[in-house]
Amino acid sequence: MPRAALSQDEISAFRDRLCEAASRLFAEQCYQAVTLRAIAAELGCSPMTPYRYFKERDEIFASVRAAAFRRFADALEAATAGIESAGPRLRALGDAYVAFALSDPDAYRIMFELHQDSATAHAELLRDGARAWMPIREGVARAIAAGILAGDPDTIAHLFWASMHCIVSLELAGML
Repeated sequence: MPRAALSQDEISAFRDRLCEAASRLFAEQCYQAVTLRAIAAELGCSPMTPYRYFKERDEIFASVRAAAFRRFADALEAATAGIESAGPRLRALGDAYVAFALSDPDAYRIMFELHQDSATAHAELLRDGARAWMPIREGVARAIAAGILAGDPDTIAHLFWASMHCIVSLELAGML
């Protein structure tokens, strides 16, 4: 007797479980070291089961990274909601950036420390990464418009991001 077709909710729930398991493995072992067989073992399923939900490891990694960027964007957006003043908004962005990284270091590492050659081939990852960048870019642009900062918004936003990234990296490494 053939297996009953899975509902969309069942498919989505398993994909989420698979991505959670993969996220732990990627953070612990790095992208190159994680296989679909290892992910299946972590889930307690057949080595072929992940192929029913994703075509390859790269697609899983892109999905895991996209989900991390969505949570990061949510945190940045929530931190600045209702803050109109440029200075306090920029401070809230910095605080939210650090708080996210310290509360979910695996997601932070997956987003910013692990390399994926094919990142540009995954529309979801590009969209969610861009969404996470926008609060930083907009916060810096507001600070420039308010006269708090001076310079090109993209350059200053990248300097802000690099500063936050450096602080977080040093803290996560136990060097602060």
